[in-house]
Amino acid sequence: MKTWFITGCSSGFGQRLALAAAQRGDQVVATARNLNLIKEMARPFDGRMIALPLDVTDAAAANTAVAKAVETFGGFDVLVNNAGYGLFGALEEGTPEEYRPMFEVNVFGLIETTRAALPTLRRSGGMIVNMSSGAGIAGSGGAAYYNAAKFAVEGVSEALTGELKPFGVRVLIVEPGPFRTDFLGRSITMAAKEMPEYAASSRRHYRETNNGNQAGDPDKAV
Repeated sequence: MKTWFITGCSSGFGQRLALAAAQRGDQVVATARNLNLIKEMARPFDGRMIALPLDVTDAAAANTAVAKAVETFGGFDVLVNNAGYGLFGALEEGTPEEYRPMFEVNVFGLIETTRAALPTLRRSGGMIVNMSSGAGIAGSGGAAYYNAAKFAVEGVSEALTGELKPFGVRVLIVEPGPFRTDFLGRSITMAAKEMPEYAASSRRHYRETNNGNQAGDPDKAV
């Protein structure tokens, strides 16, 4: 039996992974910024799943959640950094008010949660699973800021691989393509400014026509 600590469990891969792990008999610490969205999910599992509030951009909250996980289960074997959202728009269309919060969640939130979890993971010799994206492999027009954030996740993950190898801690990067999650729904933000000069690379039509119609089955992926 393994113990999982998963961020971003209110929907998508995080929610599905938390349920799949608990259903196979593992222990799960499911976290989300809004506790009300996940607390009912934990009830059927007789204490094997606990739901905790966690805004990953808050370092103190990350430390508190990790401490509660250790208090409840004695530690954990797997950290899944899943919390995140997307931002579509050309580089010139985006504003700091739009892209900085996305970086805070997708990059710095991942870093803060990992920093909080590392003392526990070094003791357990466990695994870190960082949810990146196909956008972390190659850049594409209309997603410059999201590409940059996921490239950062890849770089941090690769550096951690070397740093943590002496402790037996493995780092896994997951790079999904299009899956039928909420990513193109409530988990994506569009740049408010829309410039006709960038119509050829705009992701607006892609979002409207593909949301819910992606080829990937998230349950199979989990």
